[in-house]
Amino acid sequence: MSTLESQEHRDLRAAVAALGRRYGRAYVAAVVRDGRQPDELWAEAGKLGYLGVNLPEEYGGGGRGMAELAIVLEELGAAGCPLLMMVVSPAICGTVIARFGTDEQKRRWLPGLAAGTKKMAFGITEPEAGSNSHRITTTARRDGEGWGLNGRKVFISGVDIADATLVVGRMEDRLTGTLKPCLFVVERDAPGFLKIPIPMEIAAPEKQFEVVLDHVRLPADALVGDEDAGLLQLFAGLNPERIMTAAFALGMGRYALARAVDYARTRTVWREPIGAHQAVAHPLAQSHIEIELARLMMLKAAHLYDAGDDMGAGEAANMAKYAAAEAAVRAVDQAVHTLGGNGLASEYGLASLLTAARVARIAPVSREMILNYVSHTTLGLPKSY
Repeated sequence: MSTLESQEHRDLRAAVAALGRRYGRAYVAAVVRDGRQPDELWAEAGKLGYLGVNLPEEYGGGGRGMAELAIVLEELGAAGCPLLMMVVSPAICGTVIARFGTDEQKRRWLPGLAAGTKKMAFGITEPEAGSNSHRITTTARRDGEGWGLNGRKVFISGVDIADATLVVGRMEDRLTGTLKPCLFVVERDAPGFLKIPIPMEIAAPEKQFEVVLDHVRLPADALVGDEDAGLLQLFAGLNPERIMTAAFALGMGRYALARAVDYARTRTVWREPIGAHQAVAHPLAQSHIEIELARLMMLKAAHLYDAGDDMGAGEAANMAKYAAAEAAVRAVDQAVHTLGGNGLASEYGLASLLTAARVARIAPVSREMILNYVSHTTLGLPKSY
């Protein structure tokens, strides 16, 4: 990476990796076991400026971009202690508000998001829409001086620990009558904003929720940005989401691969360590190659986004998310297989990643929808829907 990343980026990786090692997988396991949140790690990362490295300096951020924020999440993941809410709070919500929010919205939310003293969830997925954001049915209508919001969302991360949720809905275009995307900041205690936990088989501190918006009345200034630029604002948040999901997956894959390589170097069954056998060594080498290739695409996506090329970043971010998810799933699977029975033992912290790794294939957009995007947008093939 020395020829692709600046010394500043390499220093950032080293510093975040050192922070991650002080917490590690054992810390996350204890947090999950005790039903807590990784508050200590989150607070320290915020104090060190890592959580808001992508947000404007005038609001307490680092003034950098997605390239730097992705490095932070990847290195924490490689240490075994990723922070899922980084994908949501500073990356999606912080970016959207920084780019499109009113001055008041920026003053109210960005300093807290940068410092980690405030968190924001992101509500887009719906029961009947899945990965198809064009089928969103959550609807905003003018209600006097404000707005009325109705709808349902599912698999919304961290609603219980968020101060507010950035909700994606649709409103009627006054000129055409068609529905267009819109984004609203809905605070946690808003009347009619209901959260229902979704039981999950994933061992993670962050919980998933169904959100019901039952005639939620919002003030006029809850609308983020210009109501005629909703689609642009939406994709300004979705590209960082995909870049950060790639970083999350890459960190997980690197963690699993490192555990497997360490085991293969030292585990001796016959005369030499099992890593000397090609049937063990080659799949691990292949995983390393796949992780490095996915990281290159993630870096490309982050640099395009930070350069303001939203269209180019969209293609690269989708590809990066796809490649990183595939690499992570295979790395975790091979790591467990390398350890044999020990791969399922709690001592090694790998078995729980079997389910966690598949999340990157499914969320925030399925790999099939990414293939649709590439086939239609990049290759120019016709749609079947």
